[in-house]
Amino acid sequence: MSKHYKNPRKRALCMAMGLCLASLTAMPVMAQNTTGSVVGRTEPGTQVTITNPQTGYTRTVTADANGNYRLALLPTGNYSLQTSKDGAPVGNAVPITVTLGNATTVNIGSADAKDLETVVVTGSRVINAVDVTSTESATNVTREEIARLPVDQNVTSVALLAPGVVQGKSSLGGQGLSFGGSSVAENTVYINGLNVTDFYNRVGFSSVPFAFFQEFQVKTGGYSVEFGRSTGGVINAITQSGSNEFRSGLGLTFEPRAWQSSARNRYDGNGQRYITSSEDDYSRTKLNAYASGPLIRDRLFFFAMYEVRDYRPNSTNDAGSIFYSGQANDPFWGGKLDWQITDRHSLSFFGFSDKNKTVTDVYDYDFDTSRVEGQTNQTVEDSGGKNWAVTYIGSFTDNFSMKALYGENDRERSASSANDIECNRVFENRTSSNGIPSNLRGDRGCTTATQVVTATDTRKAARLDFEWSIGSHLFRFGADREENTSVQERYYPGPRRLRYDVYYRTPGSSLNGGTVPASGLVVRTRQNEVEGSFKTINSALYLEDNWSITDNLLLNIGIRKEAFDNQDSDGRSYIKIDDMYAPRFGFSWDMKGDGTTKVFGNLGRYFLPVANVINIKQAGAFLDERRWYEFLGYQDLVSASYGQPYALPILGGQIGGVDNSQGDGTVGDLRSEVDRDMDSVYQDELILGLQSMISEKWSWGVTGTYRKLHNAIDDMEITATPQCGDGGPGFVMANPGKVVTVFGDTNCDGVNDGWIDIDTSKEGWALYDDDGNYIGQRGWGKPERTYKALELQIDRAWDGKWALNASYTLSYSEGNAEGPVNSDTDFADSGRTESFDNPWVNYRSYGYLANDRRHQFKFRGSYAITENLTAAAALNIHSGGPITAFGAGNPFDATDFHSQYICVERCGDAPSQRVYEYSPRGGRGRTPWIYGLDLSLAYKVPIPTDLTVKLAVYNVLNQQRVLTVDQDLQPQDSIGTNNPLFGYGESFQSPRYAQLVVNWNF
Repeated sequence: MSKHYKNPRKRALCMAMGLCLASLTAMPVMAQNTTGSVVGRTEPGTQVTITNPQTGYTRTVTADANGNYRLALLPTGNYSLQTSKDGAPVGNAVPITVTLGNATTVNIGSADAKDLETVVVTGSRVINAVDVTSTESATNVTREEIARLPVDQNVTSVALLAPGVVQGKSSLGGQGLSFGGSSVAENTVYINGLNVTDFYNRVGFSSVPFAFFQEFQVKTGGYSVEFGRSTGGVINAITQSGSNEFRSGLGLTFEPRAWQSSARNRYDGNGQRYITSSEDDYSRTKLNAYASGPLIRDRLFFFAMYEVRDYRPNSTNDAGSIFYSGQANDPFWGGKLDWQITDRHSLSFFGFSDKNKTVTDVYDYDFDTSRVEGQTNQTVEDSGGKNWAVTYIGSFTDNFSMKALYGENDRERSASSANDIECNRVFENRTSSNGIPSNLRGDRGCTTATQVVTATDTRKAARLDFEWSIGSHLFRFGADREENTSVQERYYPGPRRLRYDVYYRTPGSSLNGGTVPASGLVVRTRQNEVEGSFKTINSALYLEDNWSITDNLLLNIGIRKEAFDNQDSDGRSYIKIDDMYAPRFGFSWDMKGDGTTKVFGNLGRYFLPVANVINIKQAGAFLDERRWYEFLGYQDLVSASYGQPYALPILGGQIGGVDNSQGDGTVGDLRSEVDRDMDSVYQDELILGLQSMISEKWSWGVTGTYRKLHNAIDDMEITATPQCGDGGPGFVMANPGKVVTVFGDTNCDGVNDGWIDIDTSKEGWALYDDDGNYIGQRGWGKPERTYKALELQIDRAWDGKWALNASYTLSYSEGNAEGPVNSDTDFADSGRTESFDNPWVNYRSYGYLANDRRHQFKFRGSYAITENLTAAAALNIHSGGPITAFGAGNPFDATDFHSQYICVERCGDAPSQRVYEYSPRGGRGRTPWIYGLDLSLAYKVPIPTDLTVKLAVYNVLNQQRVLTVDQDLQPQDSIGTNNPLFGYGESFQSPRYAQLVVNWNF
């Protein structure tokens, strides 16, 4: 049942180009965490042998009675494929390339094949050159592609090449990537099969130097049951390996300050500078040396790299009164060993250290004269750690293979400063309307350390993966388990570990159960700290059947069973969710039967685990104590460490009581703080697409995606129960809008004595009249998030002369919940946002969400001007995000959390007397369109050794447009007081900069 291209010249050319593989574009693929595969059809009983001439790797399989063969779990690389019959070779060997996560299809037409004319190759060349064995959507990027294109040296830049991926808000931490409308805390990153995602807050990941990587795969949807714990996207990367050829080289990356444009300062409507950034710049130099080769020819190989790094960032604070001069110069080391025990069994080990220390000197600064004055502090930040994994791959028969992995991933998170013992954080939050000039607003203390943190996160990961081919069925099954431990101590710097915030409030208005004094001047002290060791165990089983119903129709049926176990500091389970079944269904129809056109689809469910930050803040001795006082002015002091003057608020009479609603420093009865029957967060996804080759170089495709997020796990303040009315358990981790079961007071005697059910869709929040009398209950709305997208792509594969990829994504991201973190209101603790603290925060809040980018255009291409000189460009254009005017308080009770309501009259009166206006989500327009153009020139020096010089210029047009704006029209605790910076930019495009990369291989 052979399939042939109608044009034999096209077929032969595709062969000569090594199967036309290694494209930048997205394609559906068979899930292989670190490997690829070769599949096809030929005459029954034919032997198919694949050989890697660089490593001596050889494996032979025999086609089954239906003529099908499969070479599974192959290391990526360049191979030759030879068929034989009765021990005699048939035809010529075919050069093929195996890429990460992809299945290359090679169909051999007949037993008497004598040349390439009877060999048909389809599969992983481009998005639409079409892998009929798979239903995933992904973007593959190789070292060769990166060498041609202006892609900055970080994983984020690679991921942003994929359709539907946008830059998230950097203030939430980590790398800030949003896949398909998700928040930045829903992604997973693998290196050589080891999960290196930040599990503390799920917003970052461990990484290695760009030169250490070999290939990337960015999964944007439809990934198979092998992958889970993500409702966003998956970045899958592998590192370089050794071969029979001894290789070594040097790589230099140079980014001097002189090659950067200045960032623009930002001014408010009165001409006052509110962000000072023109002094922000850096210098970066990286020099790596690598060596690789055989320790035992054809059997044991090594790759090793050492990189020295020097990074020197400079910046000022927003007011331009403090200057920061940092330095980080810790080296990187990493390596990989590959042992081909036999042709059917292999063992690999890799490890690296990305430990890094940044030391920053802090100085007083006079912006007007650009004068750096005396040093006032020194901060130290530690990050990264040692990481390693060992992987075994075995092919026991032609039809049965397995892979086993065990590894550990360490991430340090520590920050401290020289002034931590002596100096508190002090913030002046009054505005110019209260008579406070801009130069006196902001930080008035003598330390710049946000918090003192000593923390380490350690992951122990193990997994087993199997493949078993039986006739027309390919069964894939396996298990994985991760033990994630966070050890942390965190607190505010300064005496008594307090942070001070000075505000102006309407005199006579209510505050914290008390009354604002006649001056309207108040100060809040806050003590926020936690310590302990906390563990989460995530485990899964999966089973998948890839059923070739006919030669042209593949059905993919799979299921993944997840379990999440979050434990307190004593090792007791307090959030345990198991028996989560994630079904996945997909199909692929080879319409023409020649591998050039495919209709495919995928329907799947994906679960998201609970981040360790929840363990730490709820199941540990978490203290969050807030007190309010009358503000009586500042006491001027001088620090002993650096002689720095600073201001400390003078406290008057206390206003109201002590607010420990978030934690009182003890571990409470967690049965009263966690829903006993809590459901996990999960997302359902539907993908339908058409992919087609136009020629051996050109292809196009269209894909439609629909995602719907179900549930949220967040903290809700339950202040009433159906049993007793007024008075509830307080803050509870639960599913908003669902029945919550907690240990509580069943007979209203003030003692928790049994389990109670609270249907939070209609009850759980106490309502009071203006006199404080209880009058009933209110429930929460359910969280909602949907993503709808249409993606169009066209691609011309690289042929040694030029390549082009263009994509357009039309998308809509709507709902009332962005995800476990919030961009618009800057809540960065995953699963502890303000969105469901009370029913009014999300009341009438459905609309376009923070990561909604209606239109995305992405272009990239390269052109060989001469044999040695290549020019390339990348252009990214997308529309802006929605702007919401968030208010404080609501027309229904006395709380002052964020809401969709703005107080416009009588804001200091009793709650029922205030006049509010509804402020819809996204009702204040959108941020501007963003344009980013990058250019590069790469020159291969014509000398005997391999020397390449590449100059890249990023953001060539020096666009510094607004990425996000301040959306607090009336900030929390500021009912009726408008924020003068509402609508002004908070983050912006990075200024133009240039990068020189020199690679010398010998």
